[in-house]
Amino acid sequence: MNKKELFEIIKKKKSFLCIGLDTDINKIPNHLLKLDDPIFEFNKQIIDATHDLAVAYKPNIAFYESLGPKGWESLQKTVDHIRSTTNEVLIIADAKRGDIGNTSAMYAKTFFETFDFDAVTLAPYMGLDTVSPFLEYEGKWSIVLALTSNKSAADFQYLTDKEKNEALYETVLKTGQIWGNTDQIMFVVGATKAEALTAVRKIAPDSFLLVPGVGAQGGSLEEVAKYGMNDHCGLLVNSSRGIIYASKDEGFAEESRKSTLELQQEMETYLKNSGLL
Repeated sequence: MNKKELFEIIKKKKSFLCIGLDTDINKIPNHLLKLDDPIFEFNKQIIDATHDLAVAYKPNIAFYESLGPKGWESLQKTVDHIRSTTNEVLIIADAKRGDIGNTSAMYAKTFFETFDFDAVTLAPYMGLDTVSPFLEYEGKWSIVLALTSNKSAADFQYLTDKEKNEALYETVLKTGQIWGNTDQIMFVVGATKAEALTAVRKIAPDSFLLVPGVGAQGGSLEEVAKYGMNDHCGLLVNSSRGIIYASKDEGFAEESRKSTLELQQEMETYLKNSGLL
C-alpha cells in the first residue's frame, strides 16, 4: 500500500485512526480466559467490530512474544484474520527493532514475509544499516522513531547539535527522508508532543506520521490534527487502551466500537475542516 492508496482509504472511511492491539492477557475480559486462544479471540472481536472505522491496526509485539510460542501463534492468527476480513487497513508491527547487517535482514524477513505485516516500527540509533534491509521490500513501510511521547524522550531526542542548530529528533527526520521516499518511510511523533508538530512538518511536510499517545496517554487529537495534518492527511493517529479496554464485560467489542466511532467522527470533522473530504 503506497501513500496515495492509504489516503484513498482515509477519505473513504473518513478516518485516520490506527487501533493499537496491545493485548494484555491480564486485562482482557475474564470470560475469554476459558477459551483455547483468548488473545486471538479478543483481537478478533475488536477487529470485527471496528474494521470499517479504522485505517490501521498496530499489534504491539511485546504483548505477544512475552507469551512464547503461543503468543506468536496468536499474533499470526490476528494478522491472518485482518487479511481475510479487509484489504483496507494497514497492518503495523510495533516492534521498534534496531540492529544491523544480517540481524536487521532477519527482522525484515520476520515481519514482512513470515507474518506479512505492511509496516514495522524501527529504532534508528544505529543508522542506515538498521533500516536498509526493510527498504528492500516493495510496498512495505519503515516507521522510524523520531519524537516519542514518553517522559524520558528528552534524555536524547532533544539534544542539540550546536553546529547544525538542530535537535537530534530533527536530524532523524532529515536523514530518514534521505534513506527512502514518502512511500517507504513514516515517522513516529508522539501526540503528547503536539506543539512540536509544527517543527516536524517544516522538516517533513509530505511524510506520513504515526502518532501514538491520544487517549489514555493524554494527547489531544484536535491539536494533532491542527498542527500535523497535510494535504493528504499525513497522519495515522493511534489509540490503544481507550478502545480495546473500553469494557471488560461480554459486550466489550460493542463498547470498543462506540469508542472507535467517537474518534472516527471527530476525525471526520477535522478532515472536512481541512478540505480533504
